[in-house]
Amino acid sequence: MSLKDFEILCKLGDGAYSSVYKVRRLEDGQIYALKRVKMVSLSAKEKENALNEIRILASVHHPNVIGYKQAFIDEASKSLWYYWVHSDSIVMEFASNGDLAAKIARHIQQGTPVPEETIWNIFINLVKGLKQLH
Repeated sequence: MSLKDFEILCKLGDGAYSSVYKVRRLEDGQIYALKRVKMVSLSAKEKENALNEIRILASVHHPNVIGYKQAFIDEASKSLWYYWVHSDSIVMEFASNGDLAAKIARHIQQGTPVPEETIWNIFINLVKGLKQLH
């Protein structure tokens, strides 16, 4: 697996030492989120933390925790990449409905309150995922 196996569709966001992209895996056309960690610019402790994140994600299988798929090192970019897919995309699941911050921002933009039932649903599922991680 390498970066050549994916078509980058758009950037989803940036973190302290990583970026996340929406991608399509060429092999099967599936949409994933692909995280790029620039290993060159990291301290030894930050590299260890990036690898620990992958180990934790790989060990957790729960409907309320984003699902890890695969990780690889891309020599050309000197970066660790991993991806996931979200059922509702290292390889991880892709959260097609966006994250919680985006959902809240939509309600603010529309000037509408988040329904109490939605808040409880999010809270309960968040706690279930957090419990699994602990």
